[in-house]
Amino acid sequence: MKELLDSKMIILVISSEFAKNEFRKKKLNKPIYIRNVNGIFNYEGPIEHIVEVELFYRGHKKRMEIDVIEG
Repeated sequence: MKELLDSKMIILVISSEFAKNEFRKKKLNKPIYIRNVNGIFNYEGPIEHIVEVELFYRGHKKRMEIDVIEG
């Protein structure tokens, strides 16, 4: 599986639809409420799950947690 990595992102997110097919989701102890660029809370609701992934880029490997957004 190949993915695009944008290092300018503040956080990494993945859709719940993609996550359910590719990764095992972990429930957060406390939801994270996020706001869109315009200041309004995201209509899909808070982030309640994460997935753990290993990213590989030019010979480097890093284990990361990515937030799962509903929708």
